[in-house]
Amino acid sequence: MCRSIKTLRPPYAESVTEEDMRAAALQYVRKISGFRRPAPHNAEAFEKAVEAIAAATGELLGTLEVRGRTS
Repeated sequence: MCRSIKTLRPPYAESVTEEDMRAAALQYVRKISGFRRPAPHNAEAFEKAVEAIAAATGELLGTLEVRGRTS
């Protein structure tokens, strides 16, 4: 679906920043909304979606257990 979104979990990414998660969320919202930049009347909804998805991404990555991996 969103080919430019990178996998953010180990072993594909060792350290993931808030910026990485926000960039992935932004790409996702752009893809599903069909807007690269929303019109001013949609900007608040667009930004809220990006923030919610970035937060959900952080929660997911924080709770994933990657098996078979030595630290």
